[in-house]
Amino acid sequence: MQYLFNSRGKHIANFVGGQLHAPTGANIGHYQEGQGIFIDMTGRYLGELVSTNRLLYRVNSPHRSVNYGNYGNYGNVGNYGNPGNHGSIGTISGFRDIETPWI
Repeated sequence: MQYLFNSRGKHIANFVGGQLHAPTGANIGHYQEGQGIFIDMTGRYLGELVSTNRLLYRVNSPHRSVNYGNYGNYGNVGNYGNPGNHGSIGTISGFRDIETPWI
């Protein structure tokens, strides 16, 4: 299990067994190992890891227009707790924070 944060250090997701889960435990996406990206539950590009544990959206990603299909819902993994704020990493050129409607 890996805690994931936005650029400001806010806990936004957990990476568990190849799946992306909201802090509450709900399955919100899947990891595409071959591409090194996360996709949402509808198969659309969601973001990628930057600086080890920051889940960010690459503005010019070639994966933005690809639909990877529906991988199904892997259920709820439960709440792993809140690791607190990990501090800001500032703005990284070409990236922005992802939309987080699950929070």
